[in-house]
Amino acid sequence: MQSILCDGKSIAPSKIVCVGRNYAGHVKELNNAPAEEPVIFIKPNSAIATNICFNPAAVIHYEAELTFLIRNGELSAVGLGLDLTKRELQTQLQSKGLPWERAKAFDRSAVFSEFVSYDGDLADLQFQLHINDALVQQGNCAQMLHHPISLLQNIKAFMTLEDGDLLMTGTPQGVGPLKSGDRYLGKVLQNNITLIERTWIVY
Repeated sequence: MQSILCDGKSIAPSKIVCVGRNYAGHVKELNNAPAEEPVIFIKPNSAIATNICFNPAAVIHYEAELTFLIRNGELSAVGLGLDLTKRELQTQLQSKGLPWERAKAFDRSAVFSEFVSYDGDLADLQFQLHINDALVQQGNCAQMLHHPISLLQNIKAFMTLEDGDLLMTGTPQGVGPLKSGDRYLGKVLQNNITLIERTWIVY
C-alpha cells in the first residue's frame, strides 16, 4: 500500500476521491461543458506518489488541487495534490463517452505534499503552484463551483469514506504538460501564511 504523511505520520488511504470541472476557469480552458452536479471519479491507492515522473510516451498534464484528508467522516487535514492526467487519452475517451480511468487512475498519477491537521475556516485557505519560479496556478474555496463541505456531503450520500481517504477538490485554470527537469513549488496558505511548502523536480 502507498502512503502519505500527515503531521509526520504515515497513512495509507484506501482511495482518492477526485472532483472534475470544479473551477469555471478550468472548464473554459478545456472547452468542457459546465456540470450542475459534482463530477466525481476515483484514483486507487496505487496512484499515490511523492515524486513527479515524466513519461515521454504520453502527454501528461499537471493539475494542482487543494486536497483534504478524511477522519471520522470529516475534513481533518489539508495538503496539496497534483492530479496527473494523460490529456490526449482523456480527450479521446470523453469523445467516445467512455470512463476516464485510463487517463486519470494510472500508477503514480496522484502526487502529494505532506498534510497537516486543519480545523480553521476553509475560506482562509488558498494554494499556489509555481513552475521554474513562475506562478502558473492558484485557487481557493471561494472560486470552487462546489465547496469542499458540500462535496463531502454529496460523496457520503453514496460512498463510504474511510479514515485516511483523500478528497481532491478540482483544479483552476493554468494546467499544462510535464517537462523533464522542471522545478515545481507548491504551497498551501492560510491567510497568506504558508502552512505547507513542497518542491518537486520532474524526472
